[in-house]
Amino acid sequence: MAGEKIKVLIVDDIAETRENIRKLLQFESDVEVVGAARTGREAIELAAELEPHVILMDINMPDMDGITATEAIRQKFSWIQIVILSVQGDPNYMRRAMLAGARDFLTKPPTIDDLISAIRRAGVMAVEERSKSAVQKSAVVGSIGPQRGNMPGIPSEGSIITVYSPKGGTGCSTIATNLAVTLQNDDTQVLIVDGNMQFGDVAILFNQQGKNHVGDLAPRVDELDPDVVEEVLITHPESGVKILAAPPRPELAEEINPRQFSKLLQYLKRIYPYVIVDTPSDLNDLVIEAMGISDYVILISTQDIPSIAKAKLFLDLSRALGLSADRIIFVMNRYDKRINITPERVGENFKRPVEAIIPLDSRTVIPAINKGIPFMVDSKMRSQPAGQAMLALAEIIREKVSR
Repeated sequence: MAGEKIKVLIVDDIAETRENIRKLLQFESDVEVVGAARTGREAIELAAELEPHVILMDINMPDMDGITATEAIRQKFSWIQIVILSVQGDPNYMRRAMLAGARDFLTKPPTIDDLISAIRRAGVMAVEERSKSAVQKSAVVGSIGPQRGNMPGIPSEGSIITVYSPKGGTGCSTIATNLAVTLQNDDTQVLIVDGNMQFGDVAILFNQQGKNHVGDLAPRVDELDPDVVEEVLITHPESGVKILAAPPRPELAEEINPRQFSKLLQYLKRIYPYVIVDTPSDLNDLVIEAMGISDYVILISTQDIPSIAKAKLFLDLSRALGLSADRIIFVMNRYDKRINITPERVGENFKRPVEAIIPLDSRTVIPAINKGIPFMVDSKMRSQPAGQAMLALAEIIREKVSR
């Protein structure tokens, strides 16, 4: 935050709790407690008066609960970030807090490390959101990296498509890699970015290995040029798809800042017509940042109840994440018509249609995964059930992007 202290407002109806939190934070040189409130209504008043970067908000208060206060504050000051503190670790509380606009949710009593990390993440976000709001009000449009439309030989801005499933093992990476191959042609260059920083396997699914990875670009995002980017990418020889691999070792993931990753994706879409982002099931800050700037998010579910339940929970959270319904493409993978859970029934339950169905096609998909060759590379495989479904999904995306 360039030397600026993170201003924190503490909200809790118990005086001892307020004082304990204040004591925990007093030794942090980059944090300043600017006030404390005893009630939800007082929190709303002090938020307007003090304009803190971060509010530490208790849920259970006598006059107005913390979630209601959070929603009221976020409506007036959308850049203020709120971290909910609660003795209740119930996922339902977390869901309600996220829908109200909370940035984070910690169970009382939080460890000092968890508390400070949450405050710092929220503080950075608050500064950036306030700056963005000021830019919008003054009608000044900022830019990151070269503007494609203003550079000779570089077409207008491309699209970011994030592929995500809240449940692991649903085939996200397989869909992402084959979608990239399907969208790639002589006139449309596709870049696939591995957003699973710890255990990404996009390069493996293309049977590629390179010494460079996303960590070579993200920290340098403000000084990149297309030639530097091209040197880091891997080109898949059979399809021509460009690959930005994940770090080769899990510990290197810590070096990649979510906001840098977000800025990197925005830079890359100025160079490549399609930027496909493969993500882990963990809804971490990096994934949230990627979704926030994506043109579309492909939500993957399979027919099993845990996968469907988690997809429903994600859709419920999507508004809090800033995702409008028309930016989410709901896809059912590995559809088996012998199972009674049909896309139509799921769509009715979710009150939104399953837009694409990829059938169970083990004879096509599994050998391709084991060989490290996306099945859509083989023209014969495109006529198989999974291949036909991937062509249909690509057409849906082309149609949406062209609107």
